[in-house]
Amino acid sequence: MTDFFNGEDHIVLALDEVSVNVSCGLHPWERHPERPTRLIISVRLYAPLSTARAEQMKIIDYDKVRNRILALEKDGHIDLLETVADKVVDACFGDKRVAACRISVRKPDIYNETRGAGIDLFRTRARWAPLA
Repeated sequence: MTDFFNGEDHIVLALDEVSVNVSCGLHPWERHPERPTRLIISVRLYAPLSTARAEQMKIIDYDKVRNRILALEKDGHIDLLETVADKVVDACFGDKRVAACRISVRKPDIYNETRGAGIDLFRTRARWAPLA
C-alpha cells in the first residue's frame, strides 16, 4: 500500500457489519439453498481528500454498495468468499472517486470459539478489473 497513498490524504467511508444470508462455501453442507450461510460484510471506501474537497464534499453514496451486498442473496451459489468480496468491489468502484476499497467478509457461525472466519481484500482502482 505504500505507493497507493502517495503521501496524499484520503477520506475513508465506512459501511460496517452488513448481515446477509448467502449460499456460499465449498463444503457439501454449505451447498443447500434452504440453509444459506450468514455473512457479515464490512466495507471501507478510500477517496483522495483533494477530490472530495474539489467536489465540495459531495457524498459518496454507499447505499449502492449496501444494495449490492443485500442482492448477494439472489446471486445463486458462490463457492468462495473471495468471489463475494470481488462482487462488492465492483459496486465500490461504481463511483469514480473511489480510489481503493477494503472488503471484509466473515462467516460468524462457523466455529463456536471464534467471532468469525473469513477474508479481507484490499483493491486499488489501478489494479482492478471488473468480474466477467
